[in-house]
Amino acid sequence: QVQLVESGGGSVQAGGSLTLSCVASVSSLRSMAWFRQAPGKEREGVAAIYTAGGSTYYSDSVKGRFTITYDNAKNTLYLQMNSLKPEDTAIHYCAADVRLGAWPFKSYAYWGQGTQVTVSS
Repeated sequence: QVQLVESGGGSVQAGGSLTLSCVASVSSLRSMAWFRQAPGKEREGVAAIYTAGGSTYYSDSVKGRFTITYDNAKNTLYLQMNSLKPEDTAIHYCAADVRLGAWPFKSYAYWGQGTQVTVSS
């Protein structure tokens, strides 16, 4: 069974930075992504990556501010978030799949428990 464990959330002021991490229990995942869900809003895709090759995709709302990376040796997904805005406040989830077709923001099979990111103005 695949497990994804996120960490790195917290509270920062607008303009600050945070780095989220997601450790996977297996190394066979081919597509990985970060999603987020703010109170009262639908879940949205933030960034996605192919673990082999490193192709990335970003939503327009975070392009230029966030960077998604994957460390194959550590089976760990990262999301470097810079220039954070109050509208980035949400629970952030790590998602993964063994299929390529889940990329960038389609139906992922495996999900982490989520980590809260709060940005104050």
